[in-house]
Amino acid sequence: MKIIDRLKQPTPTFFRKLRNIGIALATTGGAILAAPISLPALLITIATYLTVAGTVATAVSQAVVSDQEKNIDEDQN
Repeated sequence: MKIIDRLKQPTPTFFRKLRNIGIALATTGGAILAAPISLPALLITIATYLTVAGTVATAVSQAVVSDQEKNIDEDQN
């Protein structure tokens, strides 16, 4: 299966929720990193990890597809 075909197929419910959580984490981390005030180094480090974790979770969960159609087709044969 090509990556374009994979991204066009429906995403299972669990991974849709995980994708939304990942987007929220990445957005929160990005907002903290872009803050116009000076923040403690620990907070910057945590925001960096949030951004990376959110981005990875979003990318991975978006690439997961449901195989239910394939299984139904195989059962009919």
